[in-house]
Amino acid sequence: MSALVQYHVEDGVAFIGLANPPVNALSQPVRAALAAACEVAERDPAVRVLILYGEGGSFSAGTDIEEFGTPAALSTPDFPTLLRHLTQLDKPLIAALEGVALGGGLELALACGYRIAEPSAKLGLPEIQLGLIPGGGGTQRLPRLIGVDAALSMIISGQPLLAARARELGLIDRLADSADALLDNARAFAEELAAQKAPPQPQPPQPEPGAGLADDFFQRYIEQNQKRWRGQVAPRLAVEAVQTACELPLEQGLVRESALFSKAMESSQSTALCHVFFAERQADKVPAVERDTPRRPVAKVAVIGAGTMGGGIAMNFANAGIPVVLLEVKREALDRGLAQIRKNYEISIQRGKLSRRVAEQRLALIDGTLDYADLADADLVIEAVFESMDIKRQVFGTLDKVCKPGAILATNTSTLNVDEIAAVTQRPQDVIGLHFFSPANVMRLLEVVRGEATAPEVLATALGLAKKIGKVAVVSGVCFGFIGNRMLEPYAREAHRLVLEGATPAQVDRVLTELGLAMGVLSMYDLAGIDVGYLVRESRRDAISHDPSYCKLADELYGMGRYGQKRGAVSIFTKGASRKKTPKSLQLPSVWRRSWIFPAVRSPIRKSTTAAYSC
Repeated sequence: MSALVQYHVEDGVAFIGLANPPVNALSQPVRAALAAACEVAERDPAVRVLILYGEGGSFSAGTDIEEFGTPAALSTPDFPTLLRHLTQLDKPLIAALEGVALGGGLELALACGYRIAEPSAKLGLPEIQLGLIPGGGGTQRLPRLIGVDAALSMIISGQPLLAARARELGLIDRLADSADALLDNARAFAEELAAQKAPPQPQPPQPEPGAGLADDFFQRYIEQNQKRWRGQVAPRLAVEAVQTACELPLEQGLVRESALFSKAMESSQSTALCHVFFAERQADKVPAVERDTPRRPVAKVAVIGAGTMGGGIAMNFANAGIPVVLLEVKREALDRGLAQIRKNYEISIQRGKLSRRVAEQRLALIDGTLDYADLADADLVIEAVFESMDIKRQVFGTLDKVCKPGAILATNTSTLNVDEIAAVTQRPQDVIGLHFFSPANVMRLLEVVRGEATAPEVLATALGLAKKIGKVAVVSGVCFGFIGNRMLEPYAREAHRLVLEGATPAQVDRVLTELGLAMGVLSMYDLAGIDVGYLVRESRRDAISHDPSYCKLADELYGMGRYGQKRGAVSIFTKGASRKKTPKSLQLPSVWRRSWIFPAVRSPIRKSTTAAYSC
């Protein structure tokens, strides 16, 4: 037997364990070894029931993505063929699920006749996040097991379910007492099946999942979600696959699913998302940070600045259970910032993303202060003030005096020189850049800027914290704009030029959202703040090597105090708006002005985008 699959028999039960660490990916060698083990068990007259489980604390995180598009994916046995073979075994096969059963791992479990899971197990089909659809029978077997609505929810969201919810839906047959008791409980389940002479593959609860659905069910489902999907290919293919499960027998449905999976995999969207998947993992491999690099304990965090960015940063740590103190210089600003944080949590409650109990627990972890002395016991302090070198130097000079030895001092600067900021302290080894992207409590990217003197353990601690608060950390050196803003500058430059040439902000952003972006570039500036972009440009005009006249419009908006959502500014062309006179420098020909303002008012993008950019 292969080392990739463990095999032994106890009292008529064959235990088959996947052993391909760290996540038991179902590569071709694993598939071959699993097929061989099942054949041995099928031929052994002493074996009455098979139990399939995962070694190392997880069942399986799915197929090996690195095989996609290579001959290995089609090598015998390919994944669909293996699953078809498992469904044809003449003995009951139980999937014992521990840790995760995701993607192909869950499809493997679905091909088994019976399923048992330990309480903390997570089950899901996350293929949609790679621009794919389940290609191993997930779109065909899942609706027959839990119904069309629940199956669509799992497939389209890509989010995993905990075992208890999976049991409620009928996705699993039994809940084990604990992870330690999983195999013992599975053995007892096997003995019951053997005593009952249970069939290898029981009849699914919903053999005709389309029965009772309205004739236009799938059409309405697409119409209700197409705005949210924004031109994405995979969700529509997934719906088509589930619809196939309602219209065709299982075997024909599996063939159709395979064709739809290939179509998704060949799309440029899937290619891009798979690239991101591997890039995120490559970003974890940072020179000078080894696995055994010491980490500093972080039990309390302080954030300086209670504005949009500072409040969002504070929420990240509270969400992870870490106490945060939020510092402002004025009571009014602090109260406003704390109120905005509460409002953000209230929105999550209203949308059903958070319970009130959990929201209150997180709010209780955030305290406000006007006194730097309250930062003395913080293990990490993050500065999120205006993008001004003078202000940041002043802040770090104060932090150097009040913070305890060993505290990590971080700046949220998006472009300024971290080494210059560190130079005002007596501890440059403790200074690092932690550049969050707005809204900081939502956006996953976190630029970790390593200064010339930043200690390895400070960098390692920052990377570990990033994971703890659910961020994807990308390490950058000290340079203008780091990584994100160096990429953003030419992107934003062309968007502003299009507006100067007569396009509306709505037209520019609509092209981007229809391409699949969650937000257009002008909407993004409106959310982050027109002032933020201005201050970035103003701080380093010398670093912008090309003609900076493209940002004349944004500079004028800054001068008018139209910063976007944070100011709630409205267009002078909107009913009830202020009649502030438009500067001559922004008075376009009337035909341009009409096409610029009114389509933007009617556009589906945020009204505040229209507000900021409708002078």
